[in-house]
Amino acid sequence: MRSYRPLDRKNRSIWVGICLLLISLVVILISLNTGSIRLSPIEVWQTLLGYGSADNQLVLFEYRLPRILITMLAGIGLGLSGALLQGITRNGLADPGILGLHSGAALGLIVFVSFFHSMKGTPTLLIPIFAFAGGVITAILIMALAFDRYKGIVPIRLILVGIAVAAGFSAVTLFLSLRLDEATYSFTARWLVGNVWGRDWVHVIALLPWIGLFVPFALSKWKILNSFSLGDETTSGLGIAVSRERLLLLLTAVALSSASVAMTGGIGFLGLVAPHLARRLVGPMYQYVLPIAGLVGLVILVASDTIGRSIFQPNAIPAGIVVAAVGAPYFLFLLARSK
Repeated sequence: MRSYRPLDRKNRSIWVGICLLLISLVVILISLNTGSIRLSPIEVWQTLLGYGSADNQLVLFEYRLPRILITMLAGIGLGLSGALLQGITRNGLADPGILGLHSGAALGLIVFVSFFHSMKGTPTLLIPIFAFAGGVITAILIMALAFDRYKGIVPIRLILVGIAVAAGFSAVTLFLSLRLDEATYSFTARWLVGNVWGRDWVHVIALLPWIGLFVPFALSKWKILNSFSLGDETTSGLGIAVSRERLLLLLTAVALSSASVAMTGGIGFLGLVAPHLARRLVGPMYQYVLPIAGLVGLVILVASDTIGRSIFQPNAIPAGIVVAAVGAPYFLFLLARSK
């Protein structure tokens, strides 16, 4: 990979960020036009300005905009979560889904549904809390099982333990979901595979505080993540409390991924692909990787949802399946390269 001076790297990251913002804007505009009811760009623009028909306002403001905002926020959250986990573990294969955090969040979601029997209305605001609790329990279990008293967190063991824990939590989730009534089970099953259909403004309100709080905190920790790449001993020699900072960053990654999964379902491999693409675009320094990873996650998830809605109309494909169709081969490619 070509090396860049700090100023060149900064300028490059700025231009990459601008390009990603423009791409995301184009994808969002296409997504606003896409669906079973077609709206022309002129109709979309008129409706956004308040001059559209009642039907167009209903389609745009009650169905498409909440869905697009959810995918935007969740894409940022999952992209950043993957970058944080890869920085914490110094493992390029780390991903919230592969490590089992998505399974823990899904278990928390099923527990919520078992109590409230609905994913609509005011109780929806509690979904991210249940998902976060499931993600935290999963993270604690994985870290405890992957810890070696002499070597610390062993990267390959982290992956293997994460896969095993994910399988166990998925079995429990399936068992609990089978106890739901037929209508709730059907909706929950579509939710868990990454189908963003049916989201409304209450789901946006439920996710927005988590992204608004934890994304700035994650972006502010780029110096810590850069020091982690030098090893724990060097990081500790710089006066950084390694264990405390790693725990804070882990909780931040869990919060971002769990809240995102709670609102979009199991979007696998996005947390793996986004940081890798970011590093290819702007290099390994986390002051550039973190924001670019978030933007890449945004573009991928919004584009995946748009593709899933448009290719096989009127039967939409969940965004999670579209992301997995790209992410799974990329994961296998990275796994083969790491041998």
